[in-house]
Amino acid sequence: MTEFRSVDPSSGRLVLERPEASASEVDAALTRSAAAFRAWSEEPIATRAASLRRLGATLRARAERDGMLMAEEMGKPVAQGKAESEKCALACEHAAEHAAAWLAPEPVPTEARASYVRHDPVGPILAIMPWNFPFWQLFRFGASALAAGNTIVLKHAPNVPRCAEAIVAACAEADLPEGLILSLFARVDQLPGVIADDRIAAVTLTGSTRAGKTVAELAARALKPSVLELGGSDAFIVLADADLDQAAEVAARARLLNNGQSCIAAKRFIVERAVADDFVERFRSALAAHRVGDPRDPTTQVGPMARRDLRDELAGQVARSVAAGARVLLGAEAPARDGWWYPPTLLLGAGPGMAVWDEETFGPAAAVHVVEDARAAVRAANASPFGLGAAVWTADREQGARMAVELRCGAVFVNDLVRSDPRMPFGGTKQSGWGRELGREGMLELTDTKSVWIS
Repeated sequence: MTEFRSVDPSSGRLVLERPEASASEVDAALTRSAAAFRAWSEEPIATRAASLRRLGATLRARAERDGMLMAEEMGKPVAQGKAESEKCALACEHAAEHAAAWLAPEPVPTEARASYVRHDPVGPILAIMPWNFPFWQLFRFGASALAAGNTIVLKHAPNVPRCAEAIVAACAEADLPEGLILSLFARVDQLPGVIADDRIAAVTLTGSTRAGKTVAELAARALKPSVLELGGSDAFIVLADADLDQAAEVAARARLLNNGQSCIAAKRFIVERAVADDFVERFRSALAAHRVGDPRDPTTQVGPMARRDLRDELAGQVARSVAAGARVLLGAEAPARDGWWYPPTLLLGAGPGMAVWDEETFGPAAAVHVVEDARAAVRAANASPFGLGAAVWTADREQGARMAVELRCGAVFVNDLVRSDPRMPFGGTKQSGWGRELGREGMLELTDTKSVWIS
C-alpha cells in the first residue's frame, strides 16, 4: 500500500492515493531538475523576478481553491488556508522585489583593481516538507531560492499529495519554466540516495528534531549544506503590567492557529503570579470562544487534527501531564465522532517533568506555568531544548527589549503574535534547527559566496 494517501481528517474518509516513485522516476526527476537549473541560473535576475511575480499573481488567483484543498486534505480552516496562499504570493513578490539588490556583487576595498563578493546559486535543492502549512513551508524558503537561481525537488509529506500537485500546477499556470519545482513521491528510504546524489546541491527540511538530525547527518556525509527548521515549544510570557485582555486574546490565537499544529505556536504560557488568576480566566474564556467545526466552513476557527496518530499522541501527552499533577481547566477529552478531533484544552500547573512542558505539543493544548517575576520567566522560557520563538507581554517595552536579548531563540515578539514575515529572517536555535529563511539572510542562505579579485 502506498504511503501517499489523501484522507479527509474531518471524517477519516480516504480521498485518493498516489503511487510511490520508482527508482527510475526518482532518477528522471533529478535529471530534469538539474537541466532546469542550468537554464534558470543563467537567466537575468530581472527575468527570474518577473516569473516570481507571475507565480505570486497565480497563487492569489488560486487562493480560494487552494484554501479549500487544505481544509479537505489536512483540516486547516478554509479562511486560514486562503490566507496561507496569499502569504505565499507575498513571499514571491517580496523576493522578486529585492533579489537584484540582495544578490548584487558587493565591492570590497582592497589594493586590487577590483574586488567583490558574489552570491551564486547552489543548484537543485531537495525540500523535505511537512503537512501543517503545505504551501507556506515550501514558499517560505522556495521563493528566495528560486529568485537566487536555484531549482527545487519537493518531497512533500505523505498525507498532502494533492497539495504537492497543486503547487506544481500553480507553477505551470504561471508559465514558469518546466522543472523549477518538481514533486517527487519518494519514500523515506529513498532519501539517503537522493541527498547523496551529485545532482542535488543542498537540502532543506521542515520537520521534527529527530528527522532533522537524520537529514543533517546525511547531508554532512555528502558535504552538502542543509537548512533545518525543526520543532518548537515557544514560551508566551505575561508580566504583571501586561494588558491582560489583549494578551489573552492573542494567546488563544497563538495556541489555536492551524488547529494548534504549528512549530511557532505558543505552547508554554508563563505568567507572573500577581496576575495569574486574572490572565488564566481570560485565557480560558478566549480559548472556549473559538468556534470548532467543519474546516470548509468559513466561520470555523478550529478544525480537526490532520491525522489520527497526531490526535492520539496529543491526547496521550495531556493524559500523562494530568496524571503528573496538571489541572484541567478546559477540554482534554476527545469527542466521540468520526475524524480526528481534539478540543481546545487548557492545563494549569504545568512544569518540568510533564509531557506538555518538556515535549513539543502539536495540537490545541495550552500549558500554564506560574512564576514569581520576570527573571524567573526568562529562566523558565530558556529551560527547554527548543529555541524557535517567544513572546513577551509587558507595558514596559524597554524591559521587553531587554528580555529579548536574554531569551535563547530565533525570534522574540514583544506585545504581538509570533509569526514568520517575508521581511524578517526566520529560523531557530538549539534543537529547533539552523539556517535562516526569508529576508536577505534567507535568500543568501542557499547561495555560494564567491570572492573575486582582479589585479
